[in-house]
Amino acid sequence: MNRKDQHLKRVIVDFKKLTPEILALLVEKYPDGYDDAHIIKFKNAKNESIEAVEVTTEDTKYLVKVSTKLEVTMENYDEDDYEDFEDDDPDAVQDPELEPGAEDEDF
Repeated sequence: MNRKDQHLKRVIVDFKKLTPEILALLVEKYPDGYDDAHIIKFKNAKNESIEAVEVTTEDTKYLVKVSTKLEVTMENYDEDDYEDFEDDDPDAVQDPELEPGAEDEDF
C-alpha cells in the first residue's frame, strides 16, 4: 500500500452496486478496456478469490469486481444514458443484454 493513499476509504463494488460516477471513472481510466495487467486479485473476508479493477476518487479507492456485465457495460458506455440520474444512483446502471449462452461470470 502506498503511503499517499493510506487515508483513502476502500470500497469493493459489485456490478449491482455500480453507480454512474464509478462507471464514468472506469471508462475514463480504461478507455480501451482493461486487461490482465490491470486486474487486482485478492481474497475477501469470506476467503473467496476476487478479481477487480481499481479507480480512485479524492477520498475513496474503489475495487470494482470484474465480470462479463462490467465489460459489456464499459464497451457500450454513453454518458448521455446517465444524464437523468444522480452520480451516486446504483439503480441507474442497468444489466446489459448478454449474448445468449454468455453467462455473467466473475473472471
